[in-house]
Amino acid sequence: MPAITFSDSELAAAERISAAAIRPAIAEIAADDYAGRGPGTPGDAAARQFLAERLAQAGFAPGGRQGSWEQPFELVGVRASSPQSWSFSGGTESLALVAGEEFIASSGVQRDRAAIEAAEVVFVGYGIEAPEYDWNDYKGVDLRGKVLLMLNNDPDWDPDLFAGETRLYYGRWTYKYESAARQGAAGAIIIHTTPSAGYPWQVVETSWSNTQFELPAGDEPRLQISAWMTEDAARKLVDLAGLDLDALTAMAREPAFEPVSLGVSTSLSLANEVSRVTTANVLGLLPGSDATLADEVVIFMAHHDHLGVADASGSSPDADAIYNGARDNASGVGMVAAIADAIGALPEPPRRSVLVAFVGAEEQGLLGSRHFGVDAIMPTGKMAAVVNFDAGNIWGETRDMSFIGFGKSTLDAVALAVGAYTDRTIVPDQYPDRGYFYRSDQFSLARVGVPGMYLRGGRDYVGRPDGWGEEQLVAYEREHYHQPSDELTDDWNFDGLVQDARFGFFAGLLIANADEMPSWYSGDEFEAARLEALAAAP
Repeated sequence: MPAITFSDSELAAAERISAAAIRPAIAEIAADDYAGRGPGTPGDAAARQFLAERLAQAGFAPGGRQGSWEQPFELVGVRASSPQSWSFSGGTESLALVAGEEFIASSGVQRDRAAIEAAEVVFVGYGIEAPEYDWNDYKGVDLRGKVLLMLNNDPDWDPDLFAGETRLYYGRWTYKYESAARQGAAGAIIIHTTPSAGYPWQVVETSWSNTQFELPAGDEPRLQISAWMTEDAARKLVDLAGLDLDALTAMAREPAFEPVSLGVSTSLSLANEVSRVTTANVLGLLPGSDATLADEVVIFMAHHDHLGVADASGSSPDADAIYNGARDNASGVGMVAAIADAIGALPEPPRRSVLVAFVGAEEQGLLGSRHFGVDAIMPTGKMAAVVNFDAGNIWGETRDMSFIGFGKSTLDAVALAVGAYTDRTIVPDQYPDRGYFYRSDQFSLARVGVPGMYLRGGRDYVGRPDGWGEEQLVAYEREHYHQPSDELTDDWNFDGLVQDARFGFFAGLLIANADEMPSWYSGDEFEAARLEALAAAP
């Protein structure tokens, strides 16, 4: 893409994106009054109403069906009551693991009871079937009714096998549970390590201990029990079988690996409280100015939900139980709200229409964006691209910009052009082993073919020594990620949020005004879905 320029009115609109424009939405929905914005709660509804009002003030019209600001969808909530221990039997010996400290078990079914009865435990390596890489951990073994013990992540030691250190969807927990269910397994246990997950064990505890929400079940295969286990606990379990976890892990690195029965059996029953709630995506539309292109949209997206309120049992009465989700993801909401203000202030809208989507239930597995993609309010072949913000940079300006998804589509040229214009270096995912592309909402749209940019800020901080940015991120993940302490505090530096929101604004303008829509590169995993969507679009 050649060097770019923007009009005086576009530059004036970009100047409207400021700390004063971003902060109010963060301060509002991350306040205690919103009680952590858990799906289907009064705080969730209040946040949605606030965001609809904010979009109206920006000059947007309702983007949902029948003139509604919302795209509602139903969720099934399952709150599993786990026993305090989980027992495993091997020969004459047994092992009891402690709930919370060593394992987390959740229900895979939307019923009042989930159970496995005297089920055999089988180690299945990474639990992956990937014919394009000639990889199959299951080898056709009958695993019906078994409990599958599996490694986190995907094979990462060879750039020609899978994608090397770049984590693919095969390495995500959602894939692993889905894969185990397709084998007819009764349960699956993922072995957690901080390097393989990209976050410490406490994140598993906080993310999986409250009510888990899902879209209503269809006829897809489902597990009875979906579980996580610490590495130390997994070692104990494998030791009970007279085997060694390191040796099994080494075996799993070979394409010839076959499932290994541990000779261990287990039973577990969960009593479930099943509820149904309704939440919604908040949608605002600004019609485009080009008669030919106005039926195509550029989407700006951020998720509005968080984890709600913690279970107070066993906690100090004075303990903070509200998961405010200020950085994750009130910050992204604030950035997109400011971008909407800027676009609405243009004297003439961009050629393509602009759709702002504040999606719900992201923390439950990208459910709102998944619903948005499946129950599309317009043909997905008319969706030019999505620009997504999730957990913004609260530590200051950077010389670089991390584009999650770089190398997958012609959006690369857009990012490079804006980077050159703003004097920022574009870098791919700086933590490729964590699979960020598959952990945020642009993935849901990619699955239906829509190219996406996930803009995550940089690490090369202006006026800071090398490594300082990574130190801040590591400290945040250790102390605040999915914790009640993720709050808006006086030490937030809004310069990075402003810088990144302006970057997204410029990128969105380029996409909205271009003659052609972006496309996936030939051979990309989402290219086929895009071609199908384009063929189906009117």
